[in-house]
Amino acid sequence: MGVIYGYFAAADDDDAVRAVMREDDEPTATGYDGFDVNGMDPTVDLLPAEVILSGRSATTIQADPRHGHLIATADDGQLFCLSLTDALRDALAAADHGSLHQVARAWSASDVFSTPPDPDGLAEFLEQAVDLASRAVGRGHRLYCWICV
Repeated sequence: MGVIYGYFAAADDDDAVRAVMREDDEPTATGYDGFDVNGMDPTVDLLPAEVILSGRSATTIQADPRHGHLIATADDGQLFCLSLTDALRDALAAADHGSLHQVARAWSASDVFSTPPDPDGLAEFLEQAVDLASRAVGRGHRLYCWICV
């Protein structure tokens, strides 16, 4: 079984902690707006997409204190939650759905993937992320990713 990534929106870091550190025995992020994927690391795989979408350099993104900031851990480190940058959220929310296939093609050609992925699969991921980010901006929420290894 591979690593599972759950991208979701929460009001703030404390709210994101509650999504991961469940006290009600519900699955991670139950009741939160989001989606799950296999194999889309937010700090490595998503970095080229953030560069393309936001226009910021990889160095600038990596220096952003919200880029991959550890928010919570659970289950002896088998489950953890990272923050995504507000610039990525805003760039996703502002993205035109019609341009996502172009972004996906450029992203699939980046050097972060050992084998170039199918651009259509990346475009599907981006469509979900754009919709999530749009809803998050509308609510004043931030984006996060829980990771189960």
